[in-house]
Amino acid sequence: MITRFFKAIYRFIDRIIIVPVSRVIYYLNKKLKKNQGRLDKILNKPNFLIYLSLALAVIMFLLIDSKVITLVETEAEVVTNVPVVVKYNEEAYVVEGVPKTVDITITGRKSDIYLAKLLGEYQVVLDLSEYKASDSAHKVNFTYSKSINNLVYKLDPSYVQVFIKNKESKVKTISTDLLNIDELNSKLSVKSVTLNKNEVVVKGSSEALEQIAMVKALIDLGKEKFEDAGTYDLDNVELVAYNSKGERLNNVEIVPGTTSATIVLESYSVTVPLRVETTGNLLAGRAIASVLINNNPNFSITIYGEKSDIDKITSVPVAINVDGLGSNSTRSYTVKITKPAGVRDMSVDSVNITATFGEEKQKTIDITQNINQQNLASGLTVNNITDGNITVQVKGVQSVIDAIELDDIDAYVDLANLGKGEHEVEIKINNNNPLVSYVVSSPLKINIT
Repeated sequence: MITRFFKAIYRFIDRIIIVPVSRVIYYLNKKLKKNQGRLDKILNKPNFLIYLSLALAVIMFLLIDSKVITLVETEAEVVTNVPVVVKYNEEAYVVEGVPKTVDITITGRKSDIYLAKLLGEYQVVLDLSEYKASDSAHKVNFTYSKSINNLVYKLDPSYVQVFIKNKESKVKTISTDLLNIDELNSKLSVKSVTLNKNEVVVKGSSEALEQIAMVKALIDLGKEKFEDAGTYDLDNVELVAYNSKGERLNNVEIVPGTTSATIVLESYSVTVPLRVETTGNLLAGRAIASVLINNNPNFSITIYGEKSDIDKITSVPVAINVDGLGSNSTRSYTVKITKPAGVRDMSVDSVNITATFGEEKQKTIDITQNINQQNLASGLTVNNITDGNITVQVKGVQSVIDAIELDDIDAYVDLANLGKGEHEVEIKINNNNPLVSYVVSSPLKINIT
């Protein structure tokens, strides 16, 4: 950079001074024939033009440096995002309202601006060493270094209103927060997380400390390559303070700012059946005779996830649309399985389902003595007051309904939000068998006391 700068000056002097002067001398040499011999002797001296060029270069440098001659017009350039260095007693005070960066506008000759950019490293300082804590704001000017005195420097902003408060401390309990859990190997789940410390010291102004609702250790499961189940030790786990709204607080200091943790990963799974559900209505007089999943009448899949989540799952549903079907003997489907809540991975994500159809038959079963009660409020009892028996029509192909007995029918009434008195409630049937449908003859009349 500096070499190009001086080469440019040399070319400028050569074009503006040396060449014109040489032409003038040549012209005078021709005109002044009487002194031709003397001029020839001077011009033929090998060092004459060198000394002359050096003298003229020095004169030109002095003229430019003293601004008698300017190479270009005055220009301006903005240097953005210059870091601010704050000087204060960090152990005793908290400073609020200081920007992290400022902008500097430099005005002057292009050559000076160019040289200032070469020198680089601007430093802006906010010196609060002599200031004390106060309830009111302090107006403080920034100070900065000038690498080139001939330039005009202007800061934006040039001053700032800051609040200086006494630093206080408080002990807070640490909890954990798992980030990017979706990036964890889908067959793995987090069994436990143990921090090497349960409490941490938080420092800041009294107002800032009052805003702290929680301090969390952020464990990013996306950063590490957890491929297998096992125990992993993590260092430099970031600690962050949050307010009651879940917003990150940047005006407090956590000492220390990181911690260590031990995380235990396991691959927990259970095998559950795939349950076929139907949507729509078959043609009148038709029923589903059989359902095969991947050519298997009892198809099961393995699901992975947190133990507490997947232990609650007894089956995984898939749906097929049978609306208007039944005229043909079979229908095939390719069905994508939707993950139930809490399931991270499954052994298969789609299956082939084949449904066969036959003639619908029906039979009637008396369920009067086989109706369960659910959600009855504490301290109440129920008496059935329905006159006569309650029956249910079981519909399906003959071979299927022949196998249905009273104990296979899970009938119940939901008594949630019902108080004392007489009520007429709907009888519902839990039905997980797509080959069968049920129609209850009438609602149940009860008296709650």
